[in-house]
Amino acid sequence: MLSRVAENIYWLARYVERAEDTARLLSVNSHLLLDLPKPTKLGWSEIIAITGNDELFDELYDTRDEANVLSFMCGDVRYTGSILSSLAAARENLRTTREIIPREIWEEINQLYLNVKEQVEAGITPRRRDAFLSRVIRSCQTVNGLVEGMLSYTQARTFLMLGRQLERADMTTRIIDVRSANLLPRSPDDLTPFENLQWMSVLKSLSGFQMYRQHVRLRIRGPDVLQYLLQDRRFPRAVACSLERLAIALKSLPMHEAALEEVENCRTHIANAEIIRMAAEPDLLHAFVDEIQIDFDEVHEAIRRTYFAQPEEPGQTNAQNQGQSASEGQSQSQTQSR
Repeated sequence: MLSRVAENIYWLARYVERAEDTARLLSVNSHLLLDLPKPTKLGWSEIIAITGNDELFDELYDTRDEANVLSFMCGDVRYTGSILSSLAAARENLRTTREIIPREIWEEINQLYLNVKEQVEAGITPRRRDAFLSRVIRSCQTVNGLVEGMLSYTQARTFLMLGRQLERADMTTRIIDVRSANLLPRSPDDLTPFENLQWMSVLKSLSGFQMYRQHVRLRIRGPDVLQYLLQDRRFPRAVACSLERLAIALKSLPMHEAALEEVENCRTHIANAEIIRMAAEPDLLHAFVDEIQIDFDEVHEAIRRTYFAQPEEPGQTNAQNQGQSASEGQSQSQTQSR
């Protein structure tokens, strides 16, 4: 497989996963705010913090209210991590690899992009918001289902898996980081009101509420949720499970040693995490998540250097030639044809 094709497929999977996760996060947040009393400090500003694009949002909008956040996250093409921008990038990467990917996958992504663009142009009102977000989630899940049922077990499928699992693990840690700042007590006596309800929203934003209740079988508590989302190897959106599948996919590729070593380092980091201690110290958890994000960046760089690296062009600096990291991919576009 050509390096350019492999890179397009990798980013195709990341953008589809990003669009679904963003839609899921917005949907769950809107429902959570309906359940909480008005004086609570949770709001739409937390969504911007999860993306890591506070500066860009503040440049484009005056206030972090519901309308502005939804506009920014759903259809603002100036933000390359919005749902519309993610789907446009996925569509462009898929357009250049249509001879490899089944036609039905192209048709589903193309139709979803056109529908989202049309609804964004018409305006996403509160009444239409739930239907809009549900449509994005279902279509992205349909794409993943088509991949599972139609795409042969070739290198194309492997690179799709690499992109999906890395993006999924990245979003899980971002949600844990930002949500935990409001959910974890600063002291033993500082118990946040509605804490269980908020942790429930974290699980739901990752489609993990029902599976958590089946496997953990305890009332929803911060330490248990953290352990489940970070270390559980059976739940598909848990970080440990995503990294395990990432490692399995890498082993089927040639020259995988460097990338696999970075994945194994990250898996060890996750497995050795002191969950109980971090649950009691939010600042410690924040520092841990920052370290994991660096691990993801190193995994991405190892994959890029091994499989996607392009010859350096005359006059181009090494920094320019390296491309974007996993964390930077949250806010930067990879839409150009490779």
